[in-house]
Amino acid sequence: MKVLVVGSGGREHALVWKIAQSPLVEKLYCAPGNPGTAQLAENVVIAVDNLEGLLAFAKENAIDLTVVGPELPLSLGITDLFEEHGLKVFGARKNAAIIEASKAFAKDLMHKYQVPTAAYGVFTEVKEAIDFIDSTGIPIVIKADGLAAGKGVIIAQTREEAVEAVTDMLSGNAFGSAGARVVIEEFLKGEEASFLAFTDGSRIIPLASAQDHKAVFDGDKGPNTGGMGAYSPAPVVTKEIHDKAMEEVMRRTVEGMAAEGRTYRGVLYAGLMIDGDSVKTLEFNARFGDPECQPLLMRMKSDLVPVLLAVASGDISGVEIEWHDQATICVVMAAEGYPGDYRKGDVIAGLEEAATLEEVVVFHAGTRSADGNIVTSGGRVLGVTAMGETVQGAIDRAYRAVDKISWPGVHYRRDIGAKAVKRQG
Repeated sequence: MKVLVVGSGGREHALVWKIAQSPLVEKLYCAPGNPGTAQLAENVVIAVDNLEGLLAFAKENAIDLTVVGPELPLSLGITDLFEEHGLKVFGARKNAAIIEASKAFAKDLMHKYQVPTAAYGVFTEVKEAIDFIDSTGIPIVIKADGLAAGKGVIIAQTREEAVEAVTDMLSGNAFGSAGARVVIEEFLKGEEASFLAFTDGSRIIPLASAQDHKAVFDGDKGPNTGGMGAYSPAPVVTKEIHDKAMEEVMRRTVEGMAAEGRTYRGVLYAGLMIDGDSVKTLEFNARFGDPECQPLLMRMKSDLVPVLLAVASGDISGVEIEWHDQATICVVMAAEGYPGDYRKGDVIAGLEEAATLEEVVVFHAGTRSADGNIVTSGGRVLGVTAMGETVQGAIDRAYRAVDKISWPGVHYRRDIGAKAVKRQG
């Protein structure tokens, strides 16, 4: 069969890497792809938001399955368009992808269907937003309502910081139209985890547990990013927490979406805050997390393609997923200045040396080819991912690879996975 993966980041490189291993696949394309996907698939120069161009390519090349990586084409309705033309596609439809495209919608849905989450308010006026901040207290969480590449969240530690955040967002200075409406939430204490599941709109199959690291600096300091690293499994997700998340978060959400006439078919990602035996939902994403996708797919023992096909066909009743017992970890290597304005065009050294290490895959994200070199072209440049018998073993292996790679101004966290090691004692 012929498969098209849509996207150009680390998540899409991981999807291409895993799909390429399937005996079912004879030809693999990635649009627009990156230098990493080019090693496994044929890159096609079509932007992720050029839905008509992607459709034309899929029809001309008799694509059997299109796998959509990023949230933008999902929110624009790529799945609806492809299905209208009789094409099989993995990804949420537009009216379901709104669970990520609008945080206000997601919060209202959670409130209506009793999915545990933080107390919140939705605002378009600065004065009303400030009144809510004053009544709720500090620290407080300010979120842009729309898509902001995982960076539209500010945890304000002072009133001044909170007021500045809502003023910037609602004036259009921060995050543009995505910040024209803001969601303000009470601050939740605890430890975050990422909970992903495949669903056909009624049945749900959970993936292995994972944990992301949003803040840019060690110790969860600094501004939020799209994710600086992740690992799987996440020891904070005990069996009790897993069962609670499945019943109170995933099942209520999937059933709630169906009741709203927004049948959710695809992979559903819930960002959870876990405090003791309490589970609350921070947000939903309508796609694989990035960088969680990288360690999760490395741990997946089963062939991914039959799972994707089953979800796209609307029936996952016969699907079972096997996982490797080992741990996996992904360390994101970022460009100087990220998550703010960042440098581009720096030559990356050491990729070949890192690739020689066993149980290590260097997933490309913000890279491009130039004059025979691989150079930086995005904020999050690489996702160095490794497997080990233990979390510590995976950490050691990943950072050995990281230490072989360099470019001017590169930065990354040194504590990815440390919470898991501490929790395991």
